[in-house]
Amino acid sequence: MSGTQRLRNFTFLKQMVMPFEDSFWKLLLIISLRYLIVASVAFAIFYLFRKKVWQHKKIQLRFPAHSDYYREIIYSIITAFIFAAVGYLTFLTAFVQYTQTYFNIGDYGWGYFALSVVMMIVFHDTYFYWMHWLMHRPAVFRWVHKVHHLSTNPSPWAAMAFHPIEAVFEALIITVIAVAFPVHPMAIAIFLLFMMLYNVYGHLGYELYPRGFAASAIGRWINTSVNHNQHHQHFTGNYGLYFLWWDRWMGTLRSDYDTKFEEVTARYSNKAAGKV
Repeated sequence: MSGTQRLRNFTFLKQMVMPFEDSFWKLLLIISLRYLIVASVAFAIFYLFRKKVWQHKKIQLRFPAHSDYYREIIYSIITAFIFAAVGYLTFLTAFVQYTQTYFNIGDYGWGYFALSVVMMIVFHDTYFYWMHWLMHRPAVFRWVHKVHHLSTNPSPWAAMAFHPIEAVFEALIITVIAVAFPVHPMAIAIFLLFMMLYNVYGHLGYELYPRGFAASAIGRWINTSVNHNQHHQHFTGNYGLYFLWWDRWMGTLRSDYDTKFEEVTARYSNKAAGKV
């Protein structure tokens, strides 16, 4: 599809992305609600209603201060504005002609549609690992990434708690993806929902995978809440997002990760067995 044809499809794109009048503010509402709903459900379950029942699943047994929650929410709201701005500029302005956005699933078929979601996840994991690694260089960390690391014991609210500069780089993944290969708006929406769900899990403060998962043939390549919690607590190593292959290949996986995962999951396995 040519750039001119994509430009002609602005109206159709707007109808696909939002079932109501298109505007920056509506896009902001969608992003904000996605964050607030997913994070608030996780927070309500693990930090309010089931807090005592499931406390043995807590990675760091202490809980964040209320001031940490407020800070995480405020920065996340700022991030939502930035995400909305990048999304608007990428898909709802003339820039869309430089992307490979398509609107008819039949153009590539349902097989490619499903594959494109997987491609976005894998692509994002690589983008995030190297961006994250760079943000931990001393000259960059204090100006860009330090805000996110104020959450040394993160909660679900920390999922979007970024410095504005970091928020821009986090948001640009969607622009890079749209330019790199053909993407349908609905596939992007599925990818973004998956991203939010896994990001909230990564900052949950609780481990949900079972004992032995991290050492299994599949689990050794999958990121876990323990893994990312260690990153927030110690500031070094464990730079991956969805997967652990870049950390393993580049030697940045913390040497105590497997031990910590077993320690945490053994605790709640013993609880279930009535041993604690």
